[in-house]
Amino acid sequence: MMGNVTLITMFFLSGLDEKMSHRFILFSLTLLCYCLILLVNISLVLVIILDRNLHEPMYILLCTFCINGLYGTAGFYPKFLWDLLSPLHVISYSGCLVQAQVMYSFACGDLSILAVMAYDRYVAICRPLQYHAVMSKQRVLKLAFFSWFTPACILAVNISLTSRLRLCSAFIARLFCANWIIVTLACCIGTRAGCPAVTLINNIVACITIVFYFFHGVFIVWTYMCLVRMCVNSVENRAKFMQTCVPHLLSLTTFLLTILFDVMNMRFSSVELPPHLKNLLSVEFLVIPPLMNPLIYGFKLTKIRKKFVALLSIKNT
Repeated sequence: MMGNVTLITMFFLSGLDEKMSHRFILFSLTLLCYCLILLVNISLVLVIILDRNLHEPMYILLCTFCINGLYGTAGFYPKFLWDLLSPLHVISYSGCLVQAQVMYSFACGDLSILAVMAYDRYVAICRPLQYHAVMSKQRVLKLAFFSWFTPACILAVNISLTSRLRLCSAFIARLFCANWIIVTLACCIGTRAGCPAVTLINNIVACITIVFYFFHGVFIVWTYMCLVRMCVNSVENRAKFMQTCVPHLLSLTTFLLTILFDVMNMRFSSVELPPHLKNLLSVEFLVIPPLMNPLIYGFKLTKIRKKFVALLSIKNT
């Protein structure tokens, strides 16, 4: 029935301009950015793991946050750096699916971890007497695990549904593979039903995934409304809020703004943007949050800042 369709084993990533000038400069800047991401995230992870005084719920979640950032960026930067040096930008079919799985499970994992961190701050400020009972180390470790494992499973379902589709094109007009872009390449040749019917299950599962993580955002907003209401009339709670919640709010804002365009552009955009601008906006969630989050927390949280200052002073003596 679909004999006219060629089996696709390789994708061509056409997001990078073949005639792009200054490619070496872009390679150097990208490599520098990735090295900085590795440096700040690994440093923060090691500081938290090696210092027993930082084995508290908030810092365990922060450690999970940084590890997730390392996981997500590993799915993009090595391949992109290779493409900048290569005249042909290709990726295998299976490699493309793995890349889509890694990068979007990273994005969903970030939102899950931010939701757990919001709950942690809510309990710490609104229910301080119950904090250690509610946020025990074992429970925090379970929450940290499921905040990564659940997105990985949800995205695996999305990817497995995509893998069953026959595709009519091997060209992806992006710098990296994205699940929904692969779905749009689905073939309708030889099918009795139209294209919408071929990808109906993919649409349903993708919409369920978006709604599921939309409610993560609603939960985070609700917790911060409660926190703000609680902190208005208390100087002590206001100080706690400024010290521990402001970094979280900055991370959340950065993440939401960077991921929003990518989702909207893939699924709903009808406006043609210049390719370079589209590329820049599509990779923001792989540049700004992984780089800025450790810096925001490192400078704002007193215990971590003091630990870094102590390590630097030891090194200079």
